[in-house]
Amino acid sequence: MTAKEEFISIYTENIKRAGADKLLDYLTNKCDFFTAPSSTRFHGAYEGGLVQHSVNVYHCLKDYLERQRVKDVYGMSYSEETIAIVSLLHDLCKINFYTVDYRNAKNAEGVWEKVPYYTISDSMPYGHGEKSVYIISGYFYGDSRLSREEAFAIRYHMGFSGNEDKNSIGKALEQYPLAFALSVADMEASYFLEGSNK
Repeated sequence: MTAKEEFISIYTENIKRAGADKLLDYLTNKCDFFTAPSSTRFHGAYEGGLVQHSVNVYHCLKDYLERQRVKDVYGMSYSEETIAIVSLLHDLCKINFYTVDYRNAKNAEGVWEKVPYYTISDSMPYGHGEKSVYIISGYFYGDSRLSREEAFAIRYHMGFSGNEDKNSIGKALEQYPLAFALSVADMEASYFLEGSNK
C-alpha cells in the first residue's frame, strides 16, 4: 500500500465530520498534498514526503497513546477520529508551500550540471501550526469544527522547536496534553523515521 492509499484509508475510516469529504477532495484533487515534500532538505525532502510524514506521525501518535503509563498515569484517551485528525492534518500548512528550483552542482565525474532542489514559496504566510488549523477550519464547520484540544495540538505540534514564545508553548503543552503527545510523535517521525540520513 502506498502512503497515499494508507492516508486515504485511515482518513475515510476514522474522520466522519461534516466537511471531511470536501477536505479530502481538496487534498486529492485541488492541491499538491500527495506530491509535496515534507521539508526542503531534512525529513521527507522528496516527492510524496508530506503524505508519508503524515502517515508516520499517525502511527507514532497511536503508539504513544497506547503506552500504559500514558493511559493510567496521565489519563490520556482520545477518539480514533481525533487521533486521525491531528496527526494526518497537522502539516496542511505545507500544501502549495514548496517549489522546485535548480542550482549548479558537480556530478560523480566532477562535471557541473543543473540539479533540482526544493525551495520555499509561501503564498499564505500565516505561520505554521496556525495555518493548518485555519485550513481545516474552512472545511469542518458547526458542531464538526475542531475541538479546542485538537486545535491547540495542531497549532503547537512543533513543541519547543517552533518559533513561538517558549512560555506560550509550555502553557499550551501543559493545558492540552494532546499537543504534547502530537509534538512527540512529530519529532519521532521526523528524526527517527525520516531523518536526513534515511
